[in-house]
Amino acid sequence: MLLKGKTALITGAARGIGKAIALKFAEEGANIAFTDLVIDENGEATRKEIEAKGVICKAYASNAADFKQTEEVVQQVKSDFGTIDILVNNAGITKDGLMLRMSEAQWDAVIGVNLKSAFNFIHAVVPIMMRQRGGSIINMASVVGVHGNAGQANYAASKAGMIALAKSIAQEMGPKGIRANAIAPGFIETAMTAALPEDVRKDWMTKIPLRRGGKPEDVADVALFLASDLSSYVSGQVIQIDGGMNM
Repeated sequence: MLLKGKTALITGAARGIGKAIALKFAEEGANIAFTDLVIDENGEATRKEIEAKGVICKAYASNAADFKQTEEVVQQVKSDFGTIDILVNNAGITKDGLMLRMSEAQWDAVIGVNLKSAFNFIHAVVPIMMRQRGGSIINMASVVGVHGNAGQANYAASKAGMIALAKSIAQEMGPKGIRANAIAPGFIETAMTAALPEDVRKDWMTKIPLRRGGKPEDVADVALFLASDLSSYVSGQVIQIDGGMNM
C-alpha cells in the first residue's frame, strides 16, 4: 500500500473529485480526514464508504474560507490522528459571468472559497509538516487557471493563484522536506459539469483530442502519485489532466 500509516486531509471531499481522491487514498492505506461546509447525510455516507476501506475516517464541518475555523479544524485533525502527512486543497465553487456583469460578491466568493482556503489550510498545516520533516501538499487547480476562460475570470484567477501558490510553497518548504504541486483538471464528468448546457458540453468535447471527458478517478490516480513516495522528487509542478486539450 502506497500510503499505509499516513494521514490525508482533503477539503471539500464529501462528493465529486474530492471524494474520489479520498477513496483512492483509503484504498492505499491512508487514514482520511475530510472537510465540507456542512456534513449532511451525503457527507456521512461518504465517511462510511471511506471507512469501509478499512481505515480511520473522520468528517469535519468547516468553512474553508474562514481563517480561524481552518486553524481550529486542523488542530482538531492533528489531535484526532496524530499526524497530517498529505493536504489536498480541493474545496471550490464557481460563480460564472462575463466581467462586465460580474458582481463584487461573485468575485469575492470564488476567490475566498477557492484560493484563500488553500492559503488558510497551508498556513495551518505547514508547521505540523515542518515538525515531521516532510509532507505533500496538492492544490486542485484547473486548466482554466493555465489558459483562462471567457466568463470565468474569477474562477480562472483563483485557480491560477493556486498554481502559483503551490510553486511558491515548493520553493519555501523544499528544504524542510515538504513538496507542493498542483493538479489542473480539464473537463471532468462531475455534478458540476453535468449541469452545463448540452451545447457547451459538445463544444468542450471537440477541443479534447481523446474526445471524452475525464472521470474523477483519473484525477485521483494523479493525486495518489503526488501524495506518495512515487513522486518523492517531484515538487513545484502543475500536472494537467485534460485528455490533451491544453498542450
